[in-house]
Amino acid sequence: MKRLLPSLRLKKRYLAFELICEVPANRNDLIKEVMSSASALLGDVVASECDIKVLGFEDCKGIIQCAHTRLKETRASMAALTRINGKRATLHILGTSGTIKRVTEKFLQNHKVFEPKSRQSPEIEGNR
Repeated sequence: MKRLLPSLRLKKRYLAFELICEVPANRNDLIKEVMSSASALLGDVVASECDIKVLGFEDCKGIIQCAHTRLKETRASMAALTRINGKRATLHILGTSGTIKRVTEKFLQNHKVFEPKSRQSPEIEGNR
């Protein structure tokens, strides 16, 4: 199966967020509540068009990926999140960007939420 050309791929936006809740939450609970909040507010069809994914979550901060055409709907569904595991919680969006590197540098300083791996193979690095 061939890969799509870059011009045909959907563009993405990345949202840096901070989770404020009564008790610490884990990544699986957060994913479940984010998807539930999106489908409750937007409906299943629009929520699937948003293409929401939690890329990284650590120390109550993280990164969410969404479709660039559905950024407003994604932000609204994140604002509608009020509970995680029956405990009060809110998801505060720190900012958005078009790349993971920029959103990490700008909004998540001093956090290791998502650190991209080097694209070079170990063989190439050893020969230098």
